[in-house]
Amino acid sequence: MSKEKILQLLGLATRARKVISGEELVIKEIQKGNAKLVILSSDAAYNSRKKIQDKCTHYNVEFHTFSNRYELGHAIGKEARVVIAITDQGFANKLSSLLNEI
Repeated sequence: MSKEKILQLLGLATRARKVISGEELVIKEIQKGNAKLVILSSDAAYNSRKKIQDKCTHYNVEFHTFSNRYELGHAIGKEARVVIAITDQGFANKLSSLLNEI
């Protein structure tokens, strides 16, 4: 149940234009300090996973591993996405609490 809630909330955040997707764009948002939460797909390549996790750790951004690239992409209405950043604190707080329940 909570997996569907998370995917629905990602869709809502996308319609509110509070989602950034794609590795390079997410890294730029992390560096600018705009990313509040980063969600990484469980099937991300090792190098991508390490790069995103290192950036999140360095800039003190919360990150979670969740679902696969196809479900993440479908949730935001795009093709497969490996990494998503949430730029709104309210959406980030709610998603974080739902992701911590899993």
